[in-house]
Amino acid sequence: MGFRMPEVILPEFAHLIGDSAEITGSGETFAHVYPGNGEVTREIRLADETDVDRAVAAARAAQASWRAMPGDKRRDLMFRLAAVIEQHAAQMSPLLSVENGSILLAGPHMSADAAQKFRYFGGWADKLEGRTVPTWGGSAHDYVGYEPYGTVGIIVPWNGPLFAATMVMAPALAAGNCVVLKAPETAPWSIMKLVELVRLAGFPPGVVNLVTGGPSVGAAMVEHPGIDKIEFIGSGATARKILASAAQSLKPVGLELGGKSAVLVFADADLQAAAKRGLSGAISANGQGCVNGTRLLVAREIYEPYVAMLKAMAAHIKVGDPFGMDTVMGPVISEAALNRIHGMVTRGISEGGRVICGAERMGGDHAAGAFYPITILADVTPESEIARNEVFGPVLIVTPFDSEEEAVLLANDTDYGLGAYIHTTDLTRAHRVAGQMMAGQVQVNGSGEAMTPCVPFGGMKHSGHGRLGGIEGLREFQQVRNVWINLL
Repeated sequence: MGFRMPEVILPEFAHLIGDSAEITGSGETFAHVYPGNGEVTREIRLADETDVDRAVAAARAAQASWRAMPGDKRRDLMFRLAAVIEQHAAQMSPLLSVENGSILLAGPHMSADAAQKFRYFGGWADKLEGRTVPTWGGSAHDYVGYEPYGTVGIIVPWNGPLFAATMVMAPALAAGNCVVLKAPETAPWSIMKLVELVRLAGFPPGVVNLVTGGPSVGAAMVEHPGIDKIEFIGSGATARKILASAAQSLKPVGLELGGKSAVLVFADADLQAAAKRGLSGAISANGQGCVNGTRLLVAREIYEPYVAMLKAMAAHIKVGDPFGMDTVMGPVISEAALNRIHGMVTRGISEGGRVICGAERMGGDHAAGAFYPITILADVTPESEIARNEVFGPVLIVTPFDSEEEAVLLANDTDYGLGAYIHTTDLTRAHRVAGQMMAGQVQVNGSGEAMTPCVPFGGMKHSGHGRLGGIEGLREFQQVRNVWINLL
């Protein structure tokens, strides 16, 4: 039976190309499935290569005037968009639940975060300045200027499309770029609504263009000679294909990829706070967050009490109807994802993982949807598959360590380098260990507070390169021009 989806007004337009809002594209039809009960919400006519061509043409036609627009005008438009998003937050929240099973209670935060990104980067739009360089080797006046790339192609994932899209759009637009945005076919509704609000806010036609589609549409964007830079948020496997394609034209690509983020819990940590924040790695985004802390490394002297506390807390987490006001965790994105997650858990158990809780598909009212419980495996060895590869589900693994040096080695013993979390009350240790983490974002006694527009976010190693957020995120969408003037 599953959980019934309430009546939700889904966005009408799947594509925005120039000043034309379009219900259907030229590509294949895709049936979107609500993960709460496995039922189809609506069929969408996706874009194809011809629609990408039109979107790129519209962006390039708008580029000159958008780049030349005074910074205060771009700022005001972005501020207006932030206000419009806040005004329509009540319409946005249920779309997030419908598209990928996000809990309804997370919706207001996601809308507020989206508005804040446009407000933060809008504040930069009228402050874009260069610098002069003291020269030597000749009498000259030298200055550096920052220019937009032109047209930026943005490809975002299904697990947090609104969060990801606004994280890229806001700095790209503030820097003077136009964008072609691809909404993921498996979770399209919040992006469609966002672009509807872009129009409502009064952005000039062609500055923001939307095409909804699958991998073939993303590939067409990467290959298109009219797109000057690609920003991709998603899996490493897809990133490798994008890089191979972009290499043909030497097109720059920004990548924010997966993670296997370590949580280091030292013996002097606040145990209850560390357990609560550790558990959040299984709950945030229904366990499908790239930066979630899912690899828990715990000092041996507190190992068993910590594991017991995790189990007790997990038992109180309500998993169920995404629209339920007491629901803390919803379903994963699809039946295929659930089967993949369960397969990894099963293999993790066969490799010696001790089941603390979960590890079986949920039945009863949950059976029709893609529901997997919070699953904790203890005593997982660092060499096992589940310790080395991203699960992308509500699964935590726990491993003991005997010294600070071992904790650091275990934390860095991964191909990924997106996030790291350190729990300790020793400030000296916090700084010392943080300085050794091979991760783009390190949080001390935290679990997600650093995901804010004013600080840079991005990965090392196989977690990608480039940064989104802060001034570093703005610079990702600017090119540097140096001008040297000989003084005769």
